[in-house]
Amino acid sequence: MIRMSGGGAIIASAAALLAATSAPALAAASAGPVPSEADQARTIANLQRQIDELKAMVEALQADRSRAAPPQPSAAPAASPPPVAIASPTPAPSPATITPPADAGQIRLAVAPAPAKPKAWYEKLRLRGYTQLRFNQIISGDSNAPAGISRLRSIHDSAINADSNFSFRRLRMIIQGDLNDHVSLYFQPDFAASVSNQSVGERREGTVSLRDMYADVFPFDDKSFRIRLGQSKVPYGWENMQSSSNRLALDRTDGINSAAAGERDLGIVAYYTPPKVQAIWDRLAKDGHKLFGNYGAFGFGAFNGQGLNRTEADDNVMLVGLATWPFELDGLGLEGQVFEIGGSVMRNRIRPEIRTGGLSAAGFKDNRALIHAILYPNPIGVQGEWNWGTGPEFVPATGRIEERPLTGGYVQLMGKIDDSPIGPFYPFARWQYYRGGFKAAVNAPRLETEELELGFEFQLDPALEITTTYGWASRKEADERRLGQAEGQILRVQAQWNY
Repeated sequence: MIRMSGGGAIIASAAALLAATSAPALAAASAGPVPSEADQARTIANLQRQIDELKAMVEALQADRSRAAPPQPSAAPAASPPPVAIASPTPAPSPATITPPADAGQIRLAVAPAPAKPKAWYEKLRLRGYTQLRFNQIISGDSNAPAGISRLRSIHDSAINADSNFSFRRLRMIIQGDLNDHVSLYFQPDFAASVSNQSVGERREGTVSLRDMYADVFPFDDKSFRIRLGQSKVPYGWENMQSSSNRLALDRTDGINSAAAGERDLGIVAYYTPPKVQAIWDRLAKDGHKLFGNYGAFGFGAFNGQGLNRTEADDNVMLVGLATWPFELDGLGLEGQVFEIGGSVMRNRIRPEIRTGGLSAAGFKDNRALIHAILYPNPIGVQGEWNWGTGPEFVPATGRIEERPLTGGYVQLMGKIDDSPIGPFYPFARWQYYRGGFKAAVNAPRLETEELELGFEFQLDPALEITTTYGWASRKEADERRLGQAEGQILRVQAQWNY
């Protein structure tokens, strides 16, 4: 055991490196013919030169360390360097296993990377959206009518009229993301809303309307349970929950959407999705099916109950509950087929807007129950919903709003063709029916709707969808001052681009 002075460890390492690099040459020399005295002199000179270079490097390192080291108290004895063991010579490695330094005069130190800086909350958000451009044309029927007689109109698309052609139906921008592991944000305005009475009743298009603004709180790490705070969709009806960007038909049906026109209200909702159900929905989404979105297999919420972007008008709350469950039918020999069934309930009181201004003095019962069922297309499927209840409705015989029964729903047959010359292709046929009041319109007028609609959607590109429909409609206009049924045929085309 030999102890070495300051820098001895460095010298020992350098000497070991010198020995390792020189040993192959010496070994090769001993294996061949005996070298001449001139060759031996050159080898010794080369070794001496390398030793001198290493000494110079060690001296430079010692000088740098002396300058960087803090001054030591004079009373403290100098610490002895740790002993360095000189190992007995071992066979030198082959030259192929030794990688010489790129620059013998430069020492490179490995520095551990600094820990990544956590992202700010705004760096975790993402922006997406979609736009729907529509062309509506009343081919035949009651596009116009005398005063007091119903015209062919829709409560879902004001651009269905005698004079309209192209219109923006939706122009949505969505900001969403996880603020942390337990809170997420969702914000969606619509830039294609309209307002009336701006200039002697003239409408203004392209205004901004708030659709969604809520935070999801996840108490548990698996995120199967969430509490939604803010303005969001009312969990009533499968079709109402489904995004308009994902629905086959251009509009929701009168019977289901009349429960929550605009689909949203201000309140709080709790959703729970068992992992087994989530796994089925994830598989369906991956296969290109049009789902209703992850609103939970079970949901229960409390809302103001007055409607989308409307001021609360009483101290009652609207209570809504939803349950839905998908069943895989592989055990019945229907490989890949999924059948989903569920229902919704609503309990509410509402004060409709009245023709003379303001709201009705009294509140009216607004209670409903609904069932839904979906056989996802593989390649053919069927979907249907129906609801019954009691709600406000204007009665012409009495000239006032009363509580009246309501009923309505739809049945839709649909197909899913993944491979076609124009991309994924979804043909569908839908029949809808409704008899009851429409609480979202002035004076809660009665609707009497029957409509058969044939259509198809094809996706030229993941960012572009084209939907074309042709419908035979019989409707009572949503205006208590107009009577009778309007009938006609309507051609509609929509281009939707997603971003």
